[in-house]
Amino acid sequence: MPFGPVVVADPGSGAAYARAVRLGNSRSWLATFQQFGAPGFPVHRSDDDGHTWHPLSNVPSTGDAPGVWLQPFLYELPRAFAGFPRGTLLCAGNALGDFTSTRIQLYASRDRGVTWTFLSTVAEGGAPIPENGNTPVWEPFLLLHNDRLICYYSDQRDPRHGQKLAHQSSRNLRTWGPVVDAAVGTDYAQRPGMTTVARIHERLWILTHEAGGNSGDNFYAVHYKLAADPESFGPARDIVLRDQDGYVPSAAPAVSWSDAGGPHGTIVVTANSDQDLFVNRHRGDPGKWTRVSSAVPGGYSRQTIPLDGSDSSRRPGLLFIVTGPYYAENGPIQAGVVPLT
Repeated sequence: MPFGPVVVADPGSGAAYARAVRLGNSRSWLATFQQFGAPGFPVHRSDDDGHTWHPLSNVPSTGDAPGVWLQPFLYELPRAFAGFPRGTLLCAGNALGDFTSTRIQLYASRDRGVTWTFLSTVAEGGAPIPENGNTPVWEPFLLLHNDRLICYYSDQRDPRHGQKLAHQSSRNLRTWGPVVDAAVGTDYAQRPGMTTVARIHERLWILTHEAGGNSGDNFYAVHYKLAADPESFGPARDIVLRDQDGYVPSAAPAVSWSDAGGPHGTIVVTANSDQDLFVNRHRGDPGKWTRVSSAVPGGYSRQTIPLDGSDSSRRPGLLFIVTGPYYAENGPIQAGVVPLT
């Protein structure tokens, strides 16, 4: 179908960071986003592959969500874990409260997003001031790997780094292990941020982030790392993403992987700087990034979710996209399906 279905036509000031999750292998989806002044994250549902949407719930319930909430992430458990059945939905977000702290909090829903229960605080930092020398935490991303749920986030609490990428893991969704570095700058002033991760091969994972700071290309250049274990990105080489013409996209990247497009599938990266997508069909080879034209509107931390070829009702190479407006602009939250190739 052509892109364009609207999740929310007028979501209000500061609407961005749109996120979605497919419910199993069904035609049903949930979507959410951040919005300044809203209590928590509004959740909308579609039961027709994103053609139409209706309000469903809020994370957390509106009576339990004072203050501003930023940077939601939705995740469906692909198997039973920590006492929760397969298909349980998780939502992580950054609770700013009265602006004296930042807290990455985790909620769960056993009823497909109708009600949500608080599980734990993954990490807590200082006031939400995105400047070096302050100590907030930002931008959670969830991934279940082996017997642990990993929560990646941006961390300003380390006095050696203005900001770094870190993760913590949990076996029970209520207590969390030590902070592990995923990416640090080459000097204190750099600010790696906005982690997303995708599996691109049985034994290979990719992490994307914006550089933040003078990294020799542009201020918020998209960087990526490749590692055999999603908990071991720290020592991996940090690579600047350059397309076939040497162009470097920037800001708010998000990565996904499609099984379509060739024997190695297709890595898909989106960034705030461009409406086009950046793809790699060679397992992240730095010299093999190409730009793919797209009718999809750009947006601040736009998310792509490939629809894999195991679904016989779909042709291969389709991409579900959810997006809000560009950074500091107002506009609708939209979601739809477009061809990747």
